[in-house]
Amino acid sequence: MTALRKLGFSDLEVFPLSLGGNVFGWTADEAASFAVLDAYTAAGGNFVDTADSYSAWAEGNSGGESETIIGKWLKARGNRADVVIATKVSQHPEYQGLSAANIKAAADASLRRLGTDYIDLYYTHFDKPEVPVEEIVGALDELVRAGKVRYVAASNISAERLRASLEFSEREGFARYVALQPHYNLVSRGTYEGELQEVAERAGLAAVPYSALASGFLTGKYRPGTTVDSARAEGAAQHLGSERGQRVLAALDEIARAHDAPVATVALAWLAARPTVVAPIASARTVEQLPALLEVAELTLTADELARLTEASA
Repeated sequence: MTALRKLGFSDLEVFPLSLGGNVFGWTADEAASFAVLDAYTAAGGNFVDTADSYSAWAEGNSGGESETIIGKWLKARGNRADVVIATKVSQHPEYQGLSAANIKAAADASLRRLGTDYIDLYYTHFDKPEVPVEEIVGALDELVRAGKVRYVAASNISAERLRASLEFSEREGFARYVALQPHYNLVSRGTYEGELQEVAERAGLAAVPYSALASGFLTGKYRPGTTVDSARAEGAAQHLGSERGQRVLAALDEIARAHDAPVATVALAWLAARPTVVAPIASARTVEQLPALLEVAELTLTADELARLTEASA
């Protein structure tokens, strides 16, 4: 049984891989989503990440499709208490922004779609610098006091705004961010490493990185001259032409062979070993894609292997 990891200073204990819900209702229909969720939880997984806006970008969707599918699954399986559900506010077409009124209305809409009376972890999806941190934190605190949200967190936020939010929470005795969801992986390190990571580390925040496999590039499926049938192929392909991307793939291939492990597992294991990181987020359209993600819970890279990947991706 895989040991769960403590999420920052909260009392949430989570599996070392968070299952991304961005594909539910987009590239995975309801039946496929249920199958992936079943397989993930059967393997010991308990940390599902979604957002109120998933997947408004897909033709025919209006946002909230992922939450709705997860809600139906939770009801069908009767396992709400066993799963840590994380969702986000600010990007739903009908609930844009981070005004206090919008945060509260969006949370209620998420609760309805999820078919639950509480959200375990509620993120501000994209920070809105035009809204004072006092207003955002105050609204989140009200949700916690009302019992609608257990813990609050931030995604896509600057070090300066994160620091200001934490200081305000501390000063007022309000609910304080326990986690941060940055864009972070072997080929995208600059958005998190540095000042943002330092603020998170000092405050005891857990990092739960998204795009952990760089839109699939770090699965090793994308190689020069190959075509991959995926909605995210364009995002992955941008790394193919770079010298850095090639260096990272070469290092991943070598280490994957040494462990007889998938390339994706090695990429996730590097991320999971980084300071502050508790659980990288990765999504699966099919049950067949899951084992390579779940194996991160069992794979420990040596100090030399971690250093090799860190150097290759510098």
